[in-house]
Amino acid sequence: MTKVAIIGSGNIGSDLMLKVIRLSDTLEMAAMVGIDPASDGLARAHRLGIPTTAEGVDGLIGLPGFGEIDIVFDATSAKAHLANAALLEPHGKTLVDLTPAAIGPFVVPAVNLGEHTAARNVNMVTCGGQATIPVVAAVSQVSRVRYAEIVASIASVSAGPGTRANIDEFTETTSKAIEVVGGADHGKAIIVLNPADPPMIMRDTVLCLVEGGEPDAIRGSVEAMVAEVARYVPGYRLKQAVQIVPVPADEPLDTLIGAGAPRPAWQVTVFLEVEGAAHYLPAYAGNLDIMTSAALRTGELLAARTVEAAL
Repeated sequence: MTKVAIIGSGNIGSDLMLKVIRLSDTLEMAAMVGIDPASDGLARAHRLGIPTTAEGVDGLIGLPGFGEIDIVFDATSAKAHLANAALLEPHGKTLVDLTPAAIGPFVVPAVNLGEHTAARNVNMVTCGGQATIPVVAAVSQVSRVRYAEIVASIASVSAGPGTRANIDEFTETTSKAIEVVGGADHGKAIIVLNPADPPMIMRDTVLCLVEGGEPDAIRGSVEAMVAEVARYVPGYRLKQAVQIVPVPADEPLDTLIGAGAPRPAWQVTVFLEVEGAAHYLPAYAGNLDIMTSAALRTGELLAARTVEAAL
């Protein structure tokens, strides 16, 4: 078993802790780290017999079993991760970053995890990125995506302090990852905090303007990718059939694809929803569930590659 620690005892860290305990045959919780001694995440970890500290990364480094920990998940904030990564760098740990800090390469397990198994710090993009970038990548596999725009709508009550503090980083990081990982020439990301009561589950819309490609091939590629993501995020699914229509000849697109670029032939629209597994959080918090599920998948593969390298 590969020992792991989680920094951040809030909603995301607590949900990830329960996923490690309940779902993983290869990862073992070795420490839960926070800065609020009264947090529910630290209290729950303590009841489960997991070593805890409320003194942040300094406290983690001081724990007796710190040397045995191979992977550290950071579920804090973009700003905090910059400091945490600097403190942990001399100790040779592999970091899985669940914040939008993006120090290391972007990783979306269904798309490019195999390319970055040697990296010491991998970034899980954002919840919207994990939900939508696989679709952009699927379209890119069979056509050229000139422009991709995603809208992630999440329940307002599922957006904690960390999410709200990182709204700007969310749009910047996700937009960049749409291009770097998804393969779009130009990307744009929007997040909506929906205050509806009762809370809605996560919904995502992906719009791609594509050059070339056949509608049947595009549709098949998207459906196959959705099935792949659902292997590690069971609540991930298409809300309705993939929509593909010709781009109107008179629609102005220069501001989206750049002046003089070849005109896209198709507009592809994909509607998704993500229902959470409710390990720690309500089922409507699919935005948090997809992050922790993707992080777990990433941690397990990184651990497997480390074990293989040691044999």
